[in-house]
Amino acid sequence: MSSKQRDELMTVPEILTELGGVSRRTFYRWREIGHAPQGIKLPNGEIRVWRSEFTAWLESLREAA
Repeated sequence: MSSKQRDELMTVPEILTELGGVSRRTFYRWREIGHAPQGIKLPNGEIRVWRSEFTAWLESLREAA
């Protein structure tokens, strides 16, 4: 990623859309078992994931396949 590009925080709905319709329940299950991208839990309980972390997680899945 170039230094001119800014990383962004993704919401869970944005992540689910990018994953092509994975359910919220499945995503949270992946988090419970440690198979989801690293996230930040906000004080209101919502989860955010840096786009760079999400991209790295997807690449790790591709390499493992």
